[in-house]
Amino acid sequence: MNKVFVKIKELLPIFGVVATVLFLILLFTFKDKLNQLSSKVIQSQANTEVISNASAYVDSVFNYSKHPSNYQITFLEFGATGCSACRQMEKVMEEVKKQYPEKVNVVFLNILKPESQTLMKYFGVAAIPTQVLLDKEAKEFFRHTGFYSTEELLIEMNLPIK
Repeated sequence: MNKVFVKIKELLPIFGVVATVLFLILLFTFKDKLNQLSSKVIQSQANTEVISNASAYVDSVFNYSKHPSNYQITFLEFGATGCSACRQMEKVMEEVKKQYPEKVNVVFLNILKPESQTLMKYFGVAAIPTQVLLDKEAKEFFRHTGFYSTEELLIEMNLPIK
């Protein structure tokens, strides 16, 4: 009986390492699903005032069919200045602005600023950087969390890569 406990004691660190590695693999495998779930939880926690105010704001600023503009798409980038992946996205935002200044309205929302919190809750942003694309009627048609290249974004926007 004593030998069994000694064997278990020897195998315990190995089991811990294997369990940790499996957990990390599962986390990486299901990160998109976890992010979607987190986003839905955040959106469900937004009260009616937040939803109403944010919806009115999004409609008044980004609905180009109601408010004439040449813009066809709004590219919302939720991020923070201290985040390394967000800094990489700055280059992507600049590229999109440079290639399509008349068609794409590029908007950076610093999640650390109080004025961005309402839109963050409204869109259910759970991690940064998060890219949200809105069509001409201010309806979300694409979302991604993490770094996303200029080429990938332009494909999602159905715009030619220059």
